[in-house]
Amino acid sequence: MRIAVLGAGAWGTALAISLSTHSNSSHQVTLWSRNADHAAELASRRINRRYFPDFPLPDSLQLTSALDAAIEEAELALIVVPVSGLRDTLRGIVACGKPVPVVWGCKGFEAQSAKMPHQVAEEEYTGVAPYGVLSGPSFAHEVGQGLPTAVTLASPDEDFARSVAAQLHTTRLRIYSCNDIVGVETGGAVKNVISIAAGISDGMQFGYNARAALITRGLAEMTRLGLKLGACMETFIGLTGAGDLILTCTGDLSRNRRVGLGLAAGRSLPDILRELGHTAEGVHTAREVLRLGLQLNVEMPITKAVCSILHEGVPARLAVEALLNREPKKENY
Repeated sequence: MRIAVLGAGAWGTALAISLSTHSNSSHQVTLWSRNADHAAELASRRINRRYFPDFPLPDSLQLTSALDAAIEEAELALIVVPVSGLRDTLRGIVACGKPVPVVWGCKGFEAQSAKMPHQVAEEEYTGVAPYGVLSGPSFAHEVGQGLPTAVTLASPDEDFARSVAAQLHTTRLRIYSCNDIVGVETGGAVKNVISIAAGISDGMQFGYNARAALITRGLAEMTRLGLKLGACMETFIGLTGAGDLILTCTGDLSRNRRVGLGLAAGRSLPDILRELGHTAEGVHTAREVLRLGLQLNVEMPITKAVCSILHEGVPARLAVEALLNREPKKENY
């Protein structure tokens, strides 16, 4: 299969390496970076020093900064840019006049509009070609290593989801399919916000019990919001719900968790993000998740606490104490 991976950050590079190296079938993969200098460096050095420095690029992997060249022969485009870049990337593909099927790997809601990625695609790509989302518990570093990983490909076109999942599926990167694109995207967005809270809790040395409570109640917030949006309950006990939430709240490779750890240490958010050097989607998504929850009358106390820390200047300890001091109530979703 001829595949264009659009976005040469850590996750895009990991997918490009995996599909070029660890695939059971011979995929022809092109990795696109919108920055011409970055693409030239990737091509000459055969390593992504900026975002994914531990893994050499396979000799078979092609590099380009020209979007039209990347998708010219592609049978599938994997869009692996931040949510903020999804709309422009879809518009760029349309402008190229090549109706290639697309699957995006970004997690979060669009800033200002609080729109989910598939809603952006509905506005920019309806009638062009089939589309879907790839999500689940998947650290880029481990995918690049070829360690076993399982994710889900969701699309409103269930036949498309099954077909693409089957073509990309390997023993190293197991891909399941479903049609609950709303549930999959809700899980991918909310889990990053809860991960920041888990990092704060760990940074304050509140212990494993507190972390487990945050994960569990975070799953409840995720589920409440998802159900109001029309998602299926089963999705939230699967890979893109509980699976991704557990990974990002407990794994040291989680960028959002590292943001929380930095906040617990009293560091400023700009300094944390500058040192991180990568996008931490939870920082930009938290406000949109809370806004959507308020619009739908969904109670989201953990998300609210995270937003107060990130965007209102509330010290992490005070926000966590306010969360812990909430009145006890019946446990439900």
